[in-house]
Amino acid sequence: MSDTLTNKFCLVLSNFPNQTIAETMAEVLVNKQLAACVNILAPCTSIYHWQGKLHQDQEVPVIIKTREELVKQVEQAILEHHPYELPEIISVPIEQGYSPYLEWLLAQTSTPSS
Repeated sequence: MSDTLTNKFCLVLSNFPNQTIAETMAEVLVNKQLAACVNILAPCTSIYHWQGKLHQDQEVPVIIKTREELVKQVEQAILEHHPYELPEIISVPIEQGYSPYLEWLLAQTSTPSS
């Protein structure tokens, strides 16, 4: 039986204020084996209320591919490096996927530390 059948995977979504910070965060996550891959997307415009004011800012979205059991460590790494006071960190479960890709994802990520 494949390990991928007993592991759960997820996508963690976040935004960064610029490409440089997004790339630095991606490298930290991949080098620490907290993520198998981080997709850095094209800049987008985010519109939101913060501290009673309407904001419109350019942000760089990222998609972080990891194991569900590593999400808390991914979150902690983002919080340690992110310049925002309240960064977006949202986890979405992967319900299905191409088995060889999920096996690669498993091989590229570490066993969670306590």
